[in-house]
Amino acid sequence: MVNQELGFVGYFDRDSCDLDEFKVLTSQNLLAAAVPFAAAIEKNVPIYDMQALRPALEDSDQRRALLAEWGRVLDKSAGVIVLKGAYADTSVIDRASDVFRQIIKEERQSGAGEGDHFAASGANDRIWNALQKQCLRDPEGFALYFGNTTIAAACEAWLGPNYQITAQINQVRPGGKAQQAHRDYHLGFQSAENAARYPAHAHLVTASLTLQGAVAHCDMPVESGPTKLLPFSQLYPPGYLAFHDAAHRAHFEDSYIQLPLQKGDAVFFNPALFHAAGENSSTDIHRMANLLQISSAFGRAMEAVDRHAMSKAVFPSLVALKQRGALTTPELDAAIAATAEGYAFPTNLDTDPPIGGNAPESQADILRRAVAEGWNGAQLAEAFLALHTRQAA
Repeated sequence: MVNQELGFVGYFDRDSCDLDEFKVLTSQNLLAAAVPFAAAIEKNVPIYDMQALRPALEDSDQRRALLAEWGRVLDKSAGVIVLKGAYADTSVIDRASDVFRQIIKEERQSGAGEGDHFAASGANDRIWNALQKQCLRDPEGFALYFGNTTIAAACEAWLGPNYQITAQINQVRPGGKAQQAHRDYHLGFQSAENAARYPAHAHLVTASLTLQGAVAHCDMPVESGPTKLLPFSQLYPPGYLAFHDAAHRAHFEDSYIQLPLQKGDAVFFNPALFHAAGENSSTDIHRMANLLQISSAFGRAMEAVDRHAMSKAVFPSLVALKQRGALTTPELDAAIAATAEGYAFPTNLDTDPPIGGNAPESQADILRRAVAEGWNGAQLAEAFLALHTRQAA
């Protein structure tokens, strides 16, 4: 896998997945000396009392030390932190919950909110792009909700400044089933086959591009199904392939931990951590969490490029070159990769949901299909218009 002389890292495949190595990595124990700011360690997860730590966030030296500790835990240690009392005033949570319940009611009546990641559509209530919807419906409540220095500090601890937040509400009703173990965005939303196309070093760096978080909007005893977590599992290099493997998922089911949460608590974890929403075996708890997905400022191109216009302009030439045999299929793929947007995100998941997979169709997928099937320009324009309509916020 690694050529030490050249420092070259190749590709992960299914043979890279060693279950015994996975078991060793995930059998570690977190020592108190490694997390001096933590109030406690529960099941290898450091618990931080934010009522006690809020003054530290106002002192530059202490804040820097605390954020450095959180970063170390997320990177090289347990991979997850719990921030007790992240919201000192839970009336802010209640106000947001009222907004979200109204949105859920309206979207359920309209049939919106189809599609989900790692769970059957309709198994819960999901609000895509809850961030924008909350902001536009209740700007003041939104400002109070996200005017939270604890949440901001957790984001900065992993991503630094200039991060971007997105959010999705997930409400799991009594009887709602558990998800399957998985990793998260980016490579966690790819099939095993597609993930294997990315070089190993891309697997190692992808986790540094996003941070996963969840804010508890109600008390969550274990029977309500708080997130199942496997501490230290983010350390497993081929994990974006391994979570698709039945044996690794079985080990997760044998070894995961769950921690009860109270309304206003927050959990943040490395997106490479193996995790899954738990089963809600309660009879009366509608478990609501605001799932935060925070992105690094660095995951963007330097120039703004109109790939829609480029794709329409080059399409007739691609068809003609294919018909003349002037470009082979791999050469066509290379030309399309330089032209069209090959990544399905960001998108509007209300109108462009991941039904049938974890990612919708991309612009490059459509252009590739148009060339292969010999579409005319009008057909391509119609397909691109439909894509734009689906993706528009």
